[in-house]
Amino acid sequence: MQKSQEREIKVKSLQKALEILNCFTKKSSWGVTELSEYLNLNKSNVHNILTTFKSMEYLDQDEETGKYKLGMAIYTLSRALGKNLEIGSIALPYMQELADKSGERVYLAIPHGDEVIYVTSTYPQEAVYLMRTIMGERAKMYCTGLGKAMLAYLPKDQVDEYLSRPLERHTEYTLTDPEALRAELEGIRRRGYSVDNMEHEFGIKCVAVPIFNRQHEVEGAISISGPSLRFGEDRIPELAEEIRKRVAKIESRL
Repeated sequence: MQKSQEREIKVKSLQKALEILNCFTKKSSWGVTELSEYLNLNKSNVHNILTTFKSMEYLDQDEETGKYKLGMAIYTLSRALGKNLEIGSIALPYMQELADKSGERVYLAIPHGDEVIYVTSTYPQEAVYLMRTIMGERAKMYCTGLGKAMLAYLPKDQVDEYLSRPLERHTEYTLTDPEALRAELEGIRRRGYSVDNMEHEFGIKCVAVPIFNRQHEVEGAISISGPSLRFGEDRIPELAEEIRKRVAKIESRL
């Protein structure tokens, strides 16, 4: 935490509570003891904070394990955030067009540090079975189509700093060599779209196009995602062009 942020924090107990809540972005469930050890906080204080969050439905508790996980109040907040994000409200009808035309899932994400945050998603109207809640989920930039589409257009010093970090392998296709990833980003800038070739999840491919604001800064990205068998070499450029057409309309309204 930066010193300027520390000076702004007036309620230390609230800071501790939010630090505990933030732990659920790292792991889906936590026990009282492991949270107190992880954050170096008093166990009874952690228990009281967790109990309070549970009573307000920000957390749920597993009856068998006693561990805590995120509750429905978090989902309600994330839905409110999604509605308030201008890019999400503008993009949604165009995303639905893409889902219906392609027959695949369509995702919108925004950059956040070295990750992407999923804002919203659409699905073909006849394919209810594809629906899943993704709002608020995070993923690393380097191994997702959405992330690479944004990473390719970030300032050079940010990209250099990003590529200096260790890159975790998620599948056998994940690019973990910095120079290979740098070459991949150059290719994305040339063709204007990225491809996730099963780099984050085996069997899943996606095509993504970045969204820019009027200052030509990366605002987000949209992807079409589905089983790798449906994403042949001929289809990928066609999907990218369909996304690009909708992205142009979204950018004109930002």
